[in-house]
Amino acid sequence: MHGLQTLLAFSETAKRGGFAAAARELSTTASTVAKAVGRLEASLGLRLFHRTTRQVSLTVDGERLFRRCQRVLAELEELQSEAAGARAAASGTLRIDMPIVYGRKVILPLLARLEREHPALELDVRLSDAYVDLVKDGIDVAIRAGDLDDSSLVARRFASQQLILVAAPSYLREHGTPRSLDALAGHRHVLFRLPGRGRDRPQQFALDGRTITLRPAEGSRFNDGEAMVEAAVLGLGLTQVPDYMAVDEVAAGRLVEVLTRHRPPAMPIHAVMPGNRMVPMRVRVLLDALSALSAGSRRARGDTKRG
Repeated sequence: MHGLQTLLAFSETAKRGGFAAAARELSTTASTVAKAVGRLEASLGLRLFHRTTRQVSLTVDGERLFRRCQRVLAELEELQSEAAGARAAASGTLRIDMPIVYGRKVILPLLARLEREHPALELDVRLSDAYVDLVKDGIDVAIRAGDLDDSSLVARRFASQQLILVAAPSYLREHGTPRSLDALAGHRHVLFRLPGRGRDRPQQFALDGRTITLRPAEGSRFNDGEAMVEAAVLGLGLTQVPDYMAVDEVAAGRLVEVLTRHRPPAMPIHAVMPGNRMVPMRVRVLLDALSALSAGSRRARGDTKRG
């Protein structure tokens, strides 16, 4: 039978890639963590980590145990909260991963309000446009746009984003405004390079009731959405971005939307969590806040039904 501290030592070492980093998280020493992991390996008769002088990484057996261990620790945390009568108060560290621009513009103000409302809540916020392994990285909630491929995740849709094609008035005066999708081939584009893949994100458009994708060849490539918007403002070409990225520039006249009739269907935005686990209060308050954000957006658009 393995004690809670042993499992915590193993889990934190797996998440942080080393005994020293795990020790800092657990407020103990690296040697104590290493010994606990060693005892666990000896009792199981399994090698859980590959060790080097600088870091450790999970073996196949370690990966399997880590995923199970995360579920057990999450359930223990929930039970401890219930026993302490803390169901009404969110506490502990909320680890959230979210896209860079959407996170800054939309989610960060919401998180700031949550921290003010729940003084015992701490935030561990990670901004990245790359998909992370929620279990391996110890993420409570990830914000993801678009369709989801991983069926092992629990997902709650709370918003959507609309892709729009925009360009600077100066660019359109010099190169002309495209009036059809076929005309896009004659223009320069500001493109998004998918992180970790080295490929461009294709553009999406609606045509005759279906969604089509185009892959422009001519243009400049960026790995940051805000930089793409600024590049378009500077006249580098047409760019397709989520509407929230360019709303201020469009309102100020620095960018103009083109081919509006070919806007693709709105893309869903989900809050996703590891499956097969109980939901701690710190996560519940975030999900409630996201639901309220969604309801507020619908009211602002006039989408609510009138009885």
